[in-house]
Amino acid sequence: MAEIGFIGVGNMGRPMAINLVRAGHAVVAYDPFPAALEEAESGGCRVAASAAEAAKGRDAVVTMLPSGAEVSDVYGNAVLGAARAGTLLIDCSTIDVATARDVGAAAAKAGLAMVDAPVSGGVRGAAAGTLTFMVGGAAAAVARAEPILVAMGKTVVHAGPSGNGQAAKICNNMILGASMIVVAEAFALGDRLGLDRQKLFDIAAKSSGQCWSLTVNCPVPGPVPGSPANHDYRPGFTAAMMLKDLRLAQQAANATGAATPIGAEAAALYALFCNAGNSGLDFSGIFRMVSGEGG
Repeated sequence: MAEIGFIGVGNMGRPMAINLVRAGHAVVAYDPFPAALEEAESGGCRVAASAAEAAKGRDAVVTMLPSGAEVSDVYGNAVLGAARAGTLLIDCSTIDVATARDVGAAAAKAGLAMVDAPVSGGVRGAAAGTLTFMVGGAAAAVARAEPILVAMGKTVVHAGPSGNGQAAKICNNMILGASMIVVAEAFALGDRLGLDRQKLFDIAAKSSGQCWSLTVNCPVPGPVPGSPANHDYRPGFTAAMMLKDLRLAQQAANATGAATPIGAEAAALYALFCNAGNSGLDFSGIFRMVSGEGG
């Protein structure tokens, strides 16, 4: 079993770190928020006083941070200088592709192997250990990372060289954001037409309209008991995080000249939803806006 530094033990990182402990790894955690560290410690992690301390002398370092700026700062000012030779670096944050590749190049220059491994599955997937990891990096580094990743998830896909994990994540979440909006619109239209929500679900779930946004994270109360819609849209995956990912996709589209008009419209609609005070709701809560229930 490995000794792993884990930097960023918030809503996603904490259950991931605890699952590493449950798999038999020794985890040393750091987070700037004391409450997050206390919860990680209660889950079996040891705690460090700084990011550099969490990284020092470990077999691997995992990071789960909010943005590219934090990733650049933590690696540039703490991890790369503290990690010993041979340490494997795994960044599970969702950030822009360019930053992921820049940090990966800096790690390589320091003689350290690194992969970008953003996740899909949200807080529930992190807690259940069922996350999907989209991994960018050299094949040898990905092979080293896989035993650690499978302790936190059930699917690991090597997407290609450095940065390709992030590329896969933002493309996947552009699909997810846009599909959630159209599923919400379909239920709103069905309501106006007098169509029972359960009947619409039963038909679409077995027809060509079937998708994850319908069958797992259904945006209306009733058909999927475990969906956030049945729990006052308590997240899973917040609208703010969806907006962040959609904006990353638009940033990448603008940089590459890709035409993504539906992705752009999805970003605009989630911006409206978040700006109306809904950032902390599950992203499926956008049903309230498209249906008019939210005013």
